[in-house]
Amino acid sequence: MEVFLIKAAQLVAALALLVIVHEFGHYIFARTFGIKVEKFYLFFNPWFSLFKWKPKEIEKLNPDGTLKTTWRDTEYGIGWLPLGGYVKIAGMIDESMDKEQMEKPAQPWEFRSKPAWQRLLVMIGGVLFNFILAVIIYSGIAFSWGEKTIAFENASEGLDYVPAAQAVGFQNGDIPLMADGVKINASDRNHTMQMIEADVVTVLRGKTDTVNINIPDDFLFRLNEEDGFFAYRVPVYVQKVVAGDPASVAGMQEGDHIVAVGGVSTPSFTEFTPALAQNGGKETSITVDRNGQLVDLNITPTEAGKIGIQLRPITDIYPIEIVEYSFFESIPKGWEIGTTTLASYVSSLKHLFTAEGAQSLGGFGSIGSIFPDTWNWRSFWEIAAFLSVVLAFMNIIPIPALDGGHVLFLLYEIIARRKPSDKFLEYAQVAGMIFIFALLIFANGNDIYRFFFK
Repeated sequence: MEVFLIKAAQLVAALALLVIVHEFGHYIFARTFGIKVEKFYLFFNPWFSLFKWKPKEIEKLNPDGTLKTTWRDTEYGIGWLPLGGYVKIAGMIDESMDKEQMEKPAQPWEFRSKPAWQRLLVMIGGVLFNFILAVIIYSGIAFSWGEKTIAFENASEGLDYVPAAQAVGFQNGDIPLMADGVKINASDRNHTMQMIEADVVTVLRGKTDTVNINIPDDFLFRLNEEDGFFAYRVPVYVQKVVAGDPASVAGMQEGDHIVAVGGVSTPSFTEFTPALAQNGGKETSITVDRNGQLVDLNITPTEAGKIGIQLRPITDIYPIEIVEYSFFESIPKGWEIGTTTLASYVSSLKHLFTAEGAQSLGGFGSIGSIFPDTWNWRSFWEIAAFLSVVLAFMNIIPIPALDGGHVLFLLYEIIARRKPSDKFLEYAQVAGMIFIFALLIFANGNDIYRFFFK
């Protein structure tokens, strides 16, 4: 339950930030062009709101005598349905479907009275601000934490692979070398997609052999059923021995490298833990490499398979490549990461238009699952930035009811020099909303199905 609450809190916090920034993008452009914004809401508020505030209006006039719009025209609030948010812009056919307002004569402070180029900027404002937010977050991560990576070739014990990866030919201990003949660098943020989308991945196996692994077209969807793709194998080095526990009693020392348990080789933590568990409560031989010499220790693990040691972290075992960025260096780095993330995400969408792609769609449960079990600020900001990129791209898709649908109709107006009729826009808005709600139901239905039946 605690893990669920931590993930849920991270999801809500990230979505709240992204929605506020997205809607502020629309709001600030509308206000810049003198368009009245009637409502600004985080989350939707059908029937009632959790919170709302309407400032006292003070009437101001423009030099030409027309009413001047201000921030006081807007009602600010928080809805109870966390499916997004909205700004209600006067004189615009949107999800509010305010037909009564649209039937009245157009006012100079309404959206429909403004030039097409201004309306276009209002509509792309949300997408633009989401992408800018992602770049800012990525820049902040680069400035605050820099980049720390372990080169694949420096990880002597290789990587552990999820079952779906093993099913196509990867083996625990393999070290990735190339994808379609191009070197795979751990420092390249796109290295995972580089491997997933390749036709052939070349790995180093057993210290000397190179093996080519054919990657199936549906590999991405097979991985959707797993928790990731691969992880570094962690050799078992003793960081600390707990006094009075089995390891201490048997004479194990700090710095010992555990290489076998009960005669079974344990090159990494992956093999070490189950080997201890199998020998829980009974004396067994544990072999350690101590300054180049193999030493056998007779140890009786607890019934739970514990011997009382603290393991050395991977960052103290393999050499770490560290790149630090100054404030001004972090800005282009943030832009680089943002554009690379966007390109990678767009590239992955080609798999969506298949039967496997449709089945892999997920809703809020799938999004929440990508957050870590414990609150980690770096992970939170990395995921928030990624989701901001996703939100920006998904909103610019030319589907009625999304920003991209409005942009499409505005581009038509600019090119054809005539507006689509209000009736057409109303029908398009309704059709788009039906499609989006159906997609939401389908995606979240997939989550429910996977939770209960898979």
